[in-house]
Amino acid sequence: MFSVIFPGQGSQSVGMGKEFYGKYDLVKTLFKEADEALEAPLSKIILEGPKEELDLTANTQPAIFLISYSIFQVIKQEFGTDLTKAKFFAGHSLGEYSALSSAGYLDFKDTIKILKIRGNAMQNSVPKGEGGMTAVLGTAIEEIENLLNENQDNFKAEIANDNSEGQIVLSGKIQDLDKLSSLLKEKKIKNIRLPVSAPFHCSLMNKATEIMKEELSKLKFKKGTNPLISNITADEIFNADELKDLLVKQIENRVRWRESVINMINKGVNHFIEIGPGKVLSGLVKRINKEVEVSSINSEEEIKSIEI
Repeated sequence: MFSVIFPGQGSQSVGMGKEFYGKYDLVKTLFKEADEALEAPLSKIILEGPKEELDLTANTQPAIFLISYSIFQVIKQEFGTDLTKAKFFAGHSLGEYSALSSAGYLDFKDTIKILKIRGNAMQNSVPKGEGGMTAVLGTAIEEIENLLNENQDNFKAEIANDNSEGQIVLSGKIQDLDKLSSLLKEKKIKNIRLPVSAPFHCSLMNKATEIMKEELSKLKFKKGTNPLISNITADEIFNADELKDLLVKQIENRVRWRESVINMINKGVNHFIEIGPGKVLSGLVKRINKEVEVSSINSEEEIKSIEI
């Protein structure tokens, strides 16, 4: 039994999707539709850069979705592989939008537009340079939660991503993350400041939450082909109203990726197929459970190797 999973921010690279763009008309059409929907040259930024432009959150989010969705459509339309046999669809943060669009809950154009809005809203929620994110490695989440509780009068940081065993990402204001980092070093806990422009998935994103609440309320969700696993609950989403509510909550709350993967495995999934740029999620899944099979689909050769 398999699940289809879609990557989030950080998986982008200039030139991603070039092989598919060069070979398949359906991908060229999707790139053109994306440019028209956004009234901006997203395809040029993806294929040619510059990297600084692609790394802007407002471009990164629709760009990663476009590549993931394009590869999904090539698998489906050009290779005839039926991914709707999947037990679940899931995605990491913005990857949740790739999952819900690929599963038919939301139209392609609506998805790419809402991700541009989401990227802008998240980027502009906190003044540049005021907030950031720190990855903490090799430590159980319970230990980090206790450490944050014990030091809440000293600094404020929040768990943004529970990615895998021993990989947790925290968000907060820079001065708070500096205090956190000093404390972690004292305790010999490895931590790395991430090259991001804003503190995602924490209460500092509250302005973005208000914007997304209004924008998501305008969208028409349909019945999808496969159950989705929510970043917020790490469990199945059953209807469109619940989906909208969880997508709003996703902005300020932690991405429960580790729990999501464990839950899918407990429900019988033994093969994860990652569709989109990079292999970040494949690595995380393997860290969570070494026994399951993992496939990363980011080239035509990799599509041919899918066995489901």
